[in-house]
Amino acid sequence: MADYDLEALSLSELKKMQKDVAKAISTFEDRQKAEARAKVEAFARDLGYSLAELAGTDVKTARATVPPKYRHPENPALTWSGRGRRPQWFVDALTGGTTAGDLEIR
Repeated sequence: MADYDLEALSLSELKKMQKDVAKAISTFEDRQKAEARAKVEAFARDLGYSLAELAGTDVKTARATVPPKYRHPENPALTWSGRGRRPQWFVDALTGGTTAGDLEIR
């Protein structure tokens, strides 16, 4: 390890060194955690389990995206899948006399 004469360094150099040390400590801890997690996952895999099964946590699956069902009549970039809260442009179109069928993507 390098020896530093801390008395000879300027304030900006000391602050930079302090920031570098804090970053090195943080990344060291992250690397240690990742290495430990990999070892535990490998051990669980050797036993025929996943880490989530052994830890008792649920594995979340990603939901498939729903294709858009409705399109704004003047701005085709605005779409709505028909799920969730109605967008304001959809509500405005309905109150303006347009039907939902007129806004459907065909």
